[in-house]
Amino acid sequence: MTDKVFMIEGQDRPGRWLVACDHATNYVPPWVHGGDLGLSSGDMERHIAYDIGAASVTRKLAALLDSPAILSGFSRLVVDPNRGEDDPTIMMRLYDGTIIPGNKNADAAEIETRLAKLYRPYHAAYAALANNIKRPVICAVHSFTPRLLGRTPRPWEVGILYADDDRLALPFLAACRAQGWCVGDNQPYAGHLPGDAVDRHALQHGRPNLLLELRQDLIADEAGQTLWATRLAPILKETLAATGL
Repeated sequence: MTDKVFMIEGQDRPGRWLVACDHATNYVPPWVHGGDLGLSSGDMERHIAYDIGAASVTRKLAALLDSPAILSGFSRLVVDPNRGEDDPTIMMRLYDGTIIPGNKNADAAEIETRLAKLYRPYHAAYAALANNIKRPVICAVHSFTPRLLGRTPRPWEVGILYADDDRLALPFLAACRAQGWCVGDNQPYAGHLPGDAVDRHALQHGRPNLLLELRQDLIADEAGQTLWATRLAPILKETLAATGL
């Protein structure tokens, strides 16, 4: 993979949705600790490096919604675009029991370089794309591991995350539960971190929004990714229409 800070697909699609994938890839630019952060290839394929399956679901969902998508082009371990700049977890030194050697001794200057080269350009592109959509609706796509190290299994198939603005999230959550799925309400994570991507591009602008968390074993292959995109797209359309947002 060549160095791409972000990928945009369907920029000229007419839909109102902006589908975003902050943790789309495990790619580490060669100028960051030799391009591997000191981790094995096995560790780089784990959930600690990116959201497994989320990029493909994002692309498929955006196409079904006839709307644009933006995807990050760098691993969350390099710098996490779903964190505020002052968040101490913006560059993880330890994640789910794994020490990140390439981050262990990174100083403020190194973090600033990563912010300048990767994080800020990604968010600038995200903002420009959102501003180009009339009455945009933000749908962030993430995925979660079925089980963290030493923790209990996570039963949810889908998690719907939201902060104070639940105008879209709550009716969408109810519609998903009506399908008979095991759906998490702000699970497996809380739905708001100050300065995170949804805060930055939706909440601060009053834009309708929700964040989807899909369990990684359900979207680990093409069939699962297609299945969940085709399941979720019509519910997203119907819910938005029903809310009148």
